[in-house]
Amino acid sequence: MERRWVGLDGYDVVGAVRAGRQVLRVRRNGRVVADCTSVSEVARHVDLADLCEVVELPVWRATRSPAEARTSSHHR
Repeated sequence: MERRWVGLDGYDVVGAVRAGRQVLRVRRNGRVVADCTSVSEVARHVDLADLCEVVELPVWRATRSPAEARTSSHHR
């Protein structure tokens, strides 16, 4: 799963590989602003305090059909 941080004004930061080296890619509105080799370089483009990590929650999928509604055994 890809880690991603989003900020104000359309900024987002994702991990990427450039020329065989890991970088932090700063984008604004989907366009690449910079490929940074350190967090301090990212801070030149976006305020780090404004970034929030995007957490993808697992999708719940029903594995069996819903339970049939019945009356309680003490209500017979």
